[in-house]
Amino acid sequence: MSIRVLLAEDEPHIVESLTFLLERAGYHVDVETDGRSALQSALDNVPHVLVLDVMLPELDGYEVLRRIRADDRTKSLPTLMLTAKGQREDRETAMDIGADMFITKPFANAEIVDAINQLASEQKS
Repeated sequence: MSIRVLLAEDEPHIVESLTFLLERAGYHVDVETDGRSALQSALDNVPHVLVLDVMLPELDGYEVLRRIRADDRTKSLPTLMLTAKGQREDRETAMDIGADMFITKPFANAEIVDAINQLASEQKS
């Protein structure tokens, strides 16, 4: 069984590079480019790991995560938040809402793959 990662990101270059990296690492990647679609996708077909950008159209990543944590189907969904905003308060907000990890853009490719590997392995155990 392939581990499914839902990537919620609206920047085309990041979508392309992360999709390539994660598929090369053996993951199946689904992509949504706005918060509302990402939330619906996560609720309709719960992924193993969610990679969630903070700044998304329609619903921001914080609101998506709030709603995911409020739903029994997804309340424990391992979530990695990505943001170009690296302020301490952004990290604290993400962690307070329930993010499992937080990585600031720009990021190292290995950092993302390692984080998703860790979240996916915690999901299996």
